[in-house]
Amino acid sequence: MDQTELARDGGTPVRSTPLPSVMDASGRRFGDEEVKAVERVLRSGMLSATWGTEVPALEQEFAEVLGAGHAVACSSGTAALHLAVAAVDPEPGDEIITTPISDMGTIFPILMQNAVPVFADVDPITGNLDPATVAAAITPRTKAVLAVHLFGKPAPIVELRELCDQHGIVLIEDCAQAYLAPVGDTVVGRIGHIGCFSLQQTKHISAGDGGLVVTEDAALARRMRLFADKGWPRATNERNYLFLALNYRMTELVGAVTRAQLTRLAGVIADRRTAAARATAGIADLAGVTPPPDSGDHVYWQYPLILDPEVAGDLHEWATALTAEGIPANGGYLTSPLYAAPALRDRVTYGDSHFPLQDVEYPDGLCPNAEELISHRLLVLPWNENYTKTDVDDIVTAIRKVHTALSKVAG
Repeated sequence: MDQTELARDGGTPVRSTPLPSVMDASGRRFGDEEVKAVERVLRSGMLSATWGTEVPALEQEFAEVLGAGHAVACSSGTAALHLAVAAVDPEPGDEIITTPISDMGTIFPILMQNAVPVFADVDPITGNLDPATVAAAITPRTKAVLAVHLFGKPAPIVELRELCDQHGIVLIEDCAQAYLAPVGDTVVGRIGHIGCFSLQQTKHISAGDGGLVVTEDAALARRMRLFADKGWPRATNERNYLFLALNYRMTELVGAVTRAQLTRLAGVIADRRTAAARATAGIADLAGVTPPPDSGDHVYWQYPLILDPEVAGDLHEWATALTAEGIPANGGYLTSPLYAAPALRDRVTYGDSHFPLQDVEYPDGLCPNAEELISHRLLVLPWNENYTKTDVDDIVTAIRKVHTALSKVAG
């Protein structure tokens, strides 16, 4: 049997059993500790963090893990980012600079506070914000920069903080994909004014949904805590509402599960890094294929490859071929840059007002590097702490097989 014929063309796939996946128990680390945590909360009869103990304990423990002065829990990663933007308190029409390659949960909190997302271009290899394009996008209306640590690789966050400090603007870090990714002698979330984290199903640790924010600024922490609880200063023991805010409270069940998950975080990251190093070594010689750059700082939420289409072949053919080999792959990660989504490009916001985007356009060509990555170069593979050496070797075998079949240069 011809082992070189691609499975999409009728050949034998490299893998016939699914890889461990975050979408089921095979790729998640939930155990007795999480079961006991849920039982502890249920038996207590108190599921609300307003009067409970689990969420306050989680906030303290998470702050200690990151070495942060304050941590605030909330209901999702998107909520965490909304807390951060609300703490910045932009005037209507103020601008917040961000990336076109992320989840829309990065962008919608900006619009929800009536501010305008401004998109800066990205590095063509990491997909993270390019400080030079951020600097070029700053105007007198700029209130903050919201940087995403894409796929687990830290953005150039030290340079971005220096830039923000020069202009007197706030730096928010979206760390949903990059728990504990090191930056010098600290970690992501600790360079900017506010760091935001997600506990959604696919993240390094999960409680189904949930969010956390960290900051050194007591005033920012207080405003975020109030914003997550309808602006209600419960500590004063009076039913009062200080400003327009929402209910983004985390439940005690989520807090308790997250506390158990937090004890697993370091091991999850270490195992993802070990598996990624094995994969990178196995494909390092392939022409036209760039593995994730890693100077000891990548924590591999996903495993992105950058293809040179002139050498390696068509991105979407690669994705189809790898998936047929039993190795799921996503060509481009997104369908289009976030600014091309109907909500932004067609200004579908508040009724027919188009506010605050009524005078804003997001044309094609706005961020050329991002558009090129999504259309032609960025191939994303799921990654998992439960991959065995055999799993990784199958991934490598499939990549090499597809490269042999599709590349325009012998691999």
